[in-house]
Amino acid sequence: MLNKQTIEVIKSTVPVLEIHGTNITTRFYDRLFTSHPELLNIFNHANQKQGKQQTALANAVYAAAVHIDKLEAILPVVKQIAHKHRSLGVKPEHYPIVGEHLLGAIKDILGDAATEEILQAWAEAYGLIADAFISVEAEMYDQTRRQQGGWADFRAFKVAEKVKESDVITSFYLVPEDGKPIADFQPGQYISVKVEVPGEPNTHIRQYSLSDAPGNPYYRISVKREDEKTGKPAGHVSNYLHQAVQEGGILWLSAPAGDFVLDVQDERRVVLISGGVGLTPMVSMVNTLVDKYPQRQVTFIHAAKHSSVHAMKEPLEQLALANPQLSVHWCYNKLSDEDKANRTYHKEGYLDLAWLQEIVPSTDAAFYFCGPVPFMRALNSLLTQLGVPQADIHYEFFGPASSL
Repeated sequence: MLNKQTIEVIKSTVPVLEIHGTNITTRFYDRLFTSHPELLNIFNHANQKQGKQQTALANAVYAAAVHIDKLEAILPVVKQIAHKHRSLGVKPEHYPIVGEHLLGAIKDILGDAATEEILQAWAEAYGLIADAFISVEAEMYDQTRRQQGGWADFRAFKVAEKVKESDVITSFYLVPEDGKPIADFQPGQYISVKVEVPGEPNTHIRQYSLSDAPGNPYYRISVKREDEKTGKPAGHVSNYLHQAVQEGGILWLSAPAGDFVLDVQDERRVVLISGGVGLTPMVSMVNTLVDKYPQRQVTFIHAAKHSSVHAMKEPLEQLALANPQLSVHWCYNKLSDEDKANRTYHKEGYLDLAWLQEIVPSTDAAFYFCGPVPFMRALNSLLTQLGVPQADIHYEFFGPASSL
């Protein structure tokens, strides 16, 4: 445990971190990759270029400083990040490297204001937090390795089937190359996929939610092709998977991870809400609920720009027809003439409070949602306006954690 003086010094840096946090973490990554370029094989380069990783780390450091006298308050966040670290292959030997360059970045940015007392206090605090991560991750590695069908690090999987789900989303059915069993997972979890893209100097690792129910002899991921947009480059990995990886190809996968999971003990109604490719963990959840918990009422709401980018629409509608406890609702920003003619939609425009009140019969339910961050922020606000307790609101970020 940290002594009182160390805690007071750390807390005194909170205002500085609020102002300079992102500058510190940006400098940290510059130092880290200059000294250890091999770590570029672990980190998501796109998140680095867009500043998402720097912001997420700055928020984490700030939270650690705020809660330094009650670190148990951030334990759920530690576990969430530890899931990601385990899926990426982060190891104990990486933590001293990170600590060295984080302290160096603090000194570089703050200059003389980063006194020896402050640097020593942060060194002690970082050591304590690093030990917590190492302990939690060691348990996760061990549990993953020992479970039936489990494995350590990355394992070769063959693409058994490749299915186009929409204009931008394709599903990959993955089976182990060695023919042995695969680890079970909880609906909502993800796997990491490691690829070597021709012409790229480093390997790339991306997390993709598992988009089918557990219990199958395969894993399914449904990948959105990220095209180039204003201010956002095309996705290296998503385009490689769509264009270059064919049936029979090999992908390297980590075992399932993640703490955004369906609570199967809760017997109340489940409301699943997704935007864009955020529907992938929701499909895993709804398939599991219909198959294994048919007594639970389920409302599935999906928002998309238009029907041509709406993946898995027909299978979900067929599922609803065969299971009266499931209702599905679609919301498109723009309706095509075919949509209007066939009435294959429920709402045009955006999710709003009036429509949610119309289709969600009660707020006494468990709400799960996922999608682009602006969509999630708006939805979180709507659910709060509906009076849904925070304890019943569950969500997942694709990429570094942000704030709603």
